[in-house]
Amino acid sequence: MADAPTPVGRFERLQVWRDGPVGWLVFDRPDAHNALDAVMFRELEVAWRALDDDPEVRVIVNTGNGPAFQSGLDVGQLARDPEALRAVARQTRDFELRFTAWQVGVRKPVIAAVNGVCAGGGLHFVADADIVIAASDAEFTDPHVSVGQVSAFETIALVRRSPMEPVLRMAFTGRHERMSAGRAHQLGICSQVVDPPGDLRAAAGALAGLIARNSPTAMAITKRALWEALEQDLTDACAAGARDLVSMWGHPDQTEGPAAFAERRPPAWAPLGPGPAVGSTRR
Repeated sequence: MADAPTPVGRFERLQVWRDGPVGWLVFDRPDAHNALDAVMFRELEVAWRALDDDPEVRVIVNTGNGPAFQSGLDVGQLARDPEALRAVARQTRDFELRFTAWQVGVRKPVIAAVNGVCAGGGLHFVADADIVIAASDAEFTDPHVSVGQVSAFETIALVRRSPMEPVLRMAFTGRHERMSAGRAHQLGICSQVVDPPGDLRAAAGALAGLIARNSPTAMAITKRALWEALEQDLTDACAAGARDLVSMWGHPDQTEGPAAFAERRPPAWAPLGPGPAVGSTRR
């Protein structure tokens, strides 16, 4: 009989737990379409760090409770909390946001499992994940320009995943058009569409289970190499990749992997040790 999931921390706006080697970070404001309020803003950084620091967690799944994945800023709630609104404005201005895995510098693989609508600031979690899968009824929309705001961080990151024109179309049509999960799959924004939608978490868990079978250290270094390559030209990226590759030499996983393969047994990987973060915290 499988062990019960283990809670990781205590949160008001999130559900966070570990199920074997898979960590789950679930938005939990279903009545508000999982919109980001001041409490969730604060809790997200703590939750990401808790899962990244948990030695038992090898991969993290991010999804939402209720009919929406994530609908971005809860503007109404923040308007009623001037100090929180000022804090978000300051972090945005100074590029010091810390609510997605990439912004926090999570080293472990992150899967975004998009259930229902993903709107506005919710696109951060899609753009900043390593792998994205979506329920067949998921929809993506960017209403910034429809309320007189600039679309920037989310769509800038999305054009690294997708051809630019469809991202511009989403940014310019605003709330008047939604991108389907099927179209997002065609564009490379997500790698899998799950049908029926109710199977999304099972599919995310199965994918996470496959990923969790691999060397935590090798995956962390691979993640760092590929994300940093986005910010470099080909020659510099490959030179940096060579340094990343060599950094694994001598690690016990390089001996354990071939031995386990030859002996036809599951490998006993070393836990992920300290190392540089991935993402905007590198600055």
